[in-house]
This record gives sequence, C-alpha cells and structure tokens, in this order.
Amino acid sequence: MTSSAKNNNLMIDSSSSEQWEDIPVTGEESYQALRRSLSRKKGFNLLFVRCSPIQGKQIIEQINKDLPHKKSATLKLDSETDNIYEQIINIPDYQQLNILFVCGLETALLRYEEAESEGYQLPSESPVYGGTWAGIPRILGYLNLSRERFYQQFSFTIVFLLPEFALRYFIRRAPDFFDWRSGLYEFPTDKDTLEEEVYRIAYLDSDLEKYKQFTPQEREEKLAEIKAYLTDSPNLDPTKQSELWFEKGLIHTQQAEYEAAIASYDKALQLTPDYDLAWNNRGIALANVGRFDKAIASYDKALQLTPDKDEAWCNRGIALFNRGRSDEAIASFDKALQLKPDDHQAWNNRGYALRQLGRSDEAIASYDKALQLKPDDHQAWNNRGYALRQLGRFDEAIASYYKALQLKPDYYEAWHNRGIALRKLGRFDEAIASYDKALQLKPDYHQAWHNRGIALRKLGRFDEAIASYDKALQLKPDDHQAWYNRGIALGNLGRLDEAIASFDKALQLKPDEEIYINNRNEALKEKENR
Repeated sequence: MTSSAKNNNLMIDSSSSEQWEDIPVTGEESYQALRRSLSRKKGFNLLFVRCSPIQGKQIIEQINKDLPHKKSATLKLDSETDNIYEQIINIPDYQQLNILFVCGLETALLRYEEAESEGYQLPSESPVYGGTWAGIPRILGYLNLSRERFYQQFSFTIVFLLPEFALRYFIRRAPDFFDWRSGLYEFPTDKDTLEEEVYRIAYLDSDLEKYKQFTPQEREEKLAEIKAYLTDSPNLDPTKQSELWFEKGLIHTQQAEYEAAIASYDKALQLTPDYDLAWNNRGIALANVGRFDKAIASYDKALQLTPDKDEAWCNRGIALFNRGRSDEAIASFDKALQLKPDDHQAWNNRGYALRQLGRSDEAIASYDKALQLKPDDHQAWNNRGYALRQLGRFDEAIASYYKALQLKPDYYEAWHNRGIALRKLGRFDEAIASYDKALQLKPDYHQAWHNRGIALRKLGRFDEAIASYDKALQLKPDDHQAWYNRGIALGNLGRLDEAIASFDKALQLKPDEEIYINNRNEALKEKENR
C-alpha cells in the first residue's frame, strides 16, 4: 500500500528536539513515522491521522501492540457528541494517559452536514468569535474555544483518526485548534484494500433486518462510514461507488427516510444505469411517498433489465393497484406467481385486487392459496373475511375474522370487520362489543365509531347512537354518511330541527344523494304536520 505522512513544524512540547522526517512513501514507512512520534512525545501534543475507518482500527491495535509501555485509551465519538473536552475528562484516570485516540468524529459531523444540506442550521446556544454557530459544527466550535483549556488540562498526546472529508471540515472550520497540530499523517488506501473494505460494507454487512433495527447512533455510524469511502477514495471504480450509494439507500429505506433513499438510489443509477436492484428499490421508496406513477416506471426499468424478477413484478402490482389500475395489477401479480408460485404475499395482494373489482369468489380462492402457503397470515384471513362478507356469507366471514384474531388479538381492523358481519346478521349487541374492542385498540378509528352508532340505533338506543356519530364526526368531519345516519337517529327521537340540520350537512358534502334528499323532505313534512 502506498501512503504518505506529512509533518508540520508546530510543536506544543517545546522541550522536544525531534526533527521532522522525510515524507514516507509506503504504508509501512507512514506507520513507523507515527509510531516513532508517539514513542518520543511527552506532554500535550496533537496528531492528526487521515485514514479510512478500518485503517483507523488497525492503527490503534498496532500502536497498542508496539508501544505496550504507553498507557492509551480510545474515545469513540457519536452523533450526539458536541463537547469533546467533557468526554475526555469523563474517562477514568485520564490524567495517567500517554496517548488518547479519538475516532468517530465523522459521525458527529454527518449530523451537521445532513442538517446543512436540508437548508437549516442546527440549534445554537453560544456564539463563536462574537458571531454565531452558523457554518461551524458545534463540536468543532467548542474545540476552537477550548484550545487553551486542552493545553492546560491534558498532558498526553491526542491522536485524531479521520477520513478525508472530516479532516477537511477540521481544517476549514476549526483552524485555530488544527493549527496546534504537531503532526499530520496520511494513509491513502490502495485499490485492493479499498475494494475489500467496500465489499465488507456492501455485501457482508448488508442485513436488511439489522438495518431496520438500527438505533439512531448505529445509523449515523454506518452512514458516516459509507460517506468516508465515497468522498475519500479517488481510486474507487464507479461500480463500487454505485454499490455504496445503493447500500446508503437501503439504510434510509429501512429507517423510512424515503426521500433520502430515492436520492441515494438516483446516485447509484447515475453511475451504473443497469443496476436492476437499485431500480426496484427506488420504486419501493417512491411508492412509500405516494409517487406511484414514478414507482411503476422504476419497476418497469428493473424488469427490462431482469424480466424474471418476481419481487419487482409483485411490487409493480402493488403500485398499479394503488394507482387504481386493478386489472393491470392482477396481471402483474400473475407474472410474479408464474415465477414464484409459493409467494403467499403475491396471492394475498392478488386477492385484494380481485376483491376491489367485485370478483369476490376469485378473491377468496386467491386468499385460500395464500393461506395454504402461510396459514398464520392474519391479514389474509381478514381479507378473506371481507370477500366472504361481500358475498353475504356472514357466518363464514365471522369465522375468518375469528381466525385472524386468534393469530393477532390486537388486530383492530378485524374486530371492526367482525362487528360489521355480526350487525348484518342482526346480532347487534355482539357487534357493539366487537366495535368497542376495536376502539379500545384504536380510539381514533372513526369508522368503528360510525358503525357502532348504526348498531346502537338498530337497538333503539338513539342517544348513545348520536354520541357515537358525534365522535366519528369529531375525527372525520367530512363523513357524509355519518351526518346522514346522525340525522336518522335525531329524527327517531323527534328532534326534527337537528335532524334537518344534520341532513343539510350530509347534502353539503354529497349534494346529489337521493336518499339524503328524501329523508330531509320527510323530516320537513313531519315538522309541518305537527
């Protein structure tokens, strides 16, 4: 590996007579120069090492092995770190140290850079140089202000290990602190080592479930690592760069940061336009922000490149369905199932599209196929119940909802749907109990409040029905059916003026609904005949 080290003749330890060495030209020479410097230095010194995150870990391990007589510690910064000084004084027995390695500054800087790229500044509390924090990450602003305190308090060498983009931040935005350095060592990464590191990130570390479970700190660390390789690696070929952008997109997708994911996938595709996975995942992110036409176009591009990608056909079907193109969605699901007949989710989604077209018998057959493959799919049981209910097979629908609730007792949609089927059978008390269960789980479920009101009215409990409709209308004031049903209940109580006002509200929202007009006229006639 070729590398170099640069030294700047600004020594804090004035008693040292160390002479600067020639610039090393190999990785071994660069490391040996750093080792010699650390072995000789006394008192407070600042060293900066430009290296990749993996190189940084290796350097720390090797120095600890080669200089066992030096007491060292490693301070790993995170995205929430603002004040390095406070972090250092919290290290047990820090006064006894000879060397303190500081790594992870890039993670803290990434938080600032993301905020800056969005066009806003992170909140500030203190001025810097009589101005503001604008343009200076807080962590670097504190370093600028704390320079004298570092010198007075710490009698050991602090070694900052940084990727290039973080080092550039340091030079531009903490120049007073950086100028105290007594050495700057550079460890460029050779092409083979670089590709190995990228392979680790883009393949060995790629675990979608792990990304989904990332803490905010883990997310920042991984994104900072990827950024380090993307910005600091001129030898990285376009395909490897594209893979890193794709990986960045995956992390954003799994954290539901869809706009950032789309931007990352776009970067990947600029570098490798035939990257079918990037087209597919870009479609997923676009669909999640409701941009279905663009999502469909992205899936189409993925399928032009790899027509046998069942996942892309299935995703395309979902986007087509959400766009209201159910016939095309079914064709897309059928294509996915030709390629992967045991995809229970595709069978479930196909059933949903069939049901929306009123083809309930076919939908039930599709759900049954999904359930043969995955008997514990609570969503398929619920959807099957809905299709059975559309056919008037209410007892079977209730049994299907019951199966969904056995698998997922907190499935509020199934409790609600079960209530509707029970109501259709005239089992109003049981229906109300089912709606109440749905509302315990989701108190803002306006449809359950509405349907609960209908069941209460059927039992002649008109005041309770009106209260239930009122709750539904607090949550969804433009529910014309709730205004209409509320009017019916008010009319049942003889409160005709209020009933007419409620019908008027329903007609404002849906002026041409004949049944609303007829019931309002009946209420007017009854009022006139009193």
